[in-house]
Amino acid sequence: MYLFNELLMSVPLVVYAGWRLRRLIARRALKNFSTALLALLAAGYPAAESLSHGTIGGALKLLVLAGYYALPLVLYFTMTVLLTDLAVAILRMSKAVSRETVRSDKFRLRRLAFVLSVPVLVVAAGVVNANVLRVREYTVEVPRRSSTLREMKVVFAADLHLSGLTPKGWLAGFVDKVNAQKPDIVLIGGDILEGHGDDGAMGVIEAQFQRIESRYGVYAVPGNHEGYARTTPEFFDRSGIRLLQDAVEKIDDASTLIGRKDGRSRNRKSVDELLLDAPGGLPVILLDHRPTDMERVSRTRVDLQLSGHTHHGQLFPVNFVTQREYGLSWGHRKIGNTHFIVTSGAQLWGPPVRTVGASEILVIRVVLQ
Repeated sequence: MYLFNELLMSVPLVVYAGWRLRRLIARRALKNFSTALLALLAAGYPAAESLSHGTIGGALKLLVLAGYYALPLVLYFTMTVLLTDLAVAILRMSKAVSRETVRSDKFRLRRLAFVLSVPVLVVAAGVVNANVLRVREYTVEVPRRSSTLREMKVVFAADLHLSGLTPKGWLAGFVDKVNAQKPDIVLIGGDILEGHGDDGAMGVIEAQFQRIESRYGVYAVPGNHEGYARTTPEFFDRSGIRLLQDAVEKIDDASTLIGRKDGRSRNRKSVDELLLDAPGGLPVILLDHRPTDMERVSRTRVDLQLSGHTHHGQLFPVNFVTQREYGLSWGHRKIGNTHFIVTSGAQLWGPPVRTVGASEILVIRVVLQ
């Protein structure tokens, strides 16, 4: 299970937070209730992961959602308790507050209200942030070479994670926003589906993707979740999406598009190998689910690499982990002559809560000079 090791490592901190909560509650019955509730919340995410595989609907959907919401609640409750304890310790050492004040019923009640309300407010803000699908724009300049275009509008999205948990109408709204940009080409950076789904749901998803309008079509690469969801090539064909797996596609006389297999796939070709099949006189756009090999790619003739996967950590402070792991967790960076753009994703995996990053569709104005 994803995050299993991290969850095990955090158990002592959660136990400490639960013990500190008991110290702030006066009545024994409420102490025991708080401990039982925290234990139930801590078990929520593993339970949700176990239940989430396969078709999700009805009461099962509610249970999975409850389990997923439990993860950020426990995370931010634990962080709030630890930071509050640290703040009180600093106040005590600086003699800003007395020992008697800290032990008073009034102070303890306010402290209790604080450690219980802050996690709820943070998660509520994260829910709102996750459910607002934004359009973010970038402009990059690349060599025109022999391209017939002066400018290309690329619409790029990744990490849709469509499943039974996806809000009704979300995909239709996503397609409407993509079409509103009037793109020359639409690129999808993997992790389209989450779970297996049923035939009826797949038909609805395919019909929505068929509505996407662009001059040169819709292209995608696989992500790591395509393997988990057992996504078939027929799904992409029926959806009107051309799937590129270590493949090179000449986009008219405008540019060259290279799509890579996911980084954990066997026998994945190197960028240098793929470039052998790429026309020499056109700008090169590389689509890779994970933002890896950036230094190596920057030494090739790739002009623009587009990636997703990171979600920019999704929950603070996990963004520091993804930033350290990938170097670029969200945003735009130019290394050498190559532009790298990483999206934090159109949707989320697991908890429908985003306290860092944004749910987004990228519009990239590629200026050919």
